Amino acid sequence: MNLRLRPYTVDDERAARRAEEIAAAEDSMFLLGMEPEMTWAEFLAIVEEQRLGLNPSKYRVRGLQLAATVDGELIGRASVRFELNEFFATEGGHIGYVVLPEYRRRGYATEILRQSLLIARAGGVDRILMYCSDSNVGSYTAIERCGGVLDEVIANDEGEPSWRRYWIE
Repeated sequence: MNLRLRPYTVDDERAARRAEEIAAAEDSMFLLGMEPEMTWAEFLAIVEEQRLGLNPSKYRVRGLQLAATVDGELIGRASVRFELNEFFATEGGHIGYVVLPEYRRRGYATEILRQSLLIARAGGVDRILMYCSDSNVGSYTAIERCGGVLDEVIANDEGEPSWRRYWIE
C-alpha cells in the first residue's frame, strides 16, 4: 500500500479544507484546531505548536497532526498524541484518524493506524489508548486488526452511540 503520513504543507490547503467540509457534514472534524476565521498559515502554526507541546489545552497536548496521502492525494488524516490529559484519557486516546468517505473500505484506516502506532511508540508511548464509536465498524475493525484489545464499552448520553475503549500493547 502506498499510503504516507506526513506533515501538512502550504499546498494542502484546498484539499484539506474540502476534507474539513466533508467531515463536518458527518459530525466529525478533519482539521483539529482549525477555526473558520483562520488562515492556512495560522492553522499550520498551531499544528507546529502542538508538535512542540506549546500552549496545551483541553483539546491539545504534545502530538502530531498528519495528512494521510496515497499517490499525492489527501485521503485522510491521523492525530498522534504523545501524552494524555483528562479529556484524552477519557474520550480521545493517543491516536485518532479520519478516512474520507470515497476512500473507505480499502484498508486505509488500518494502514493509517499501523503507521500511527509506530510514530506513537517512537515518541515514547508504550501502551496506546484508543476510543471509537460502537457504531463505527470500520474503525473498531481497524483497531482490532492492529492489536487493539477491547477494555470496555461505555454508555453514552441518551440516543447517542456507546464508545469502545481499546488498549494496544
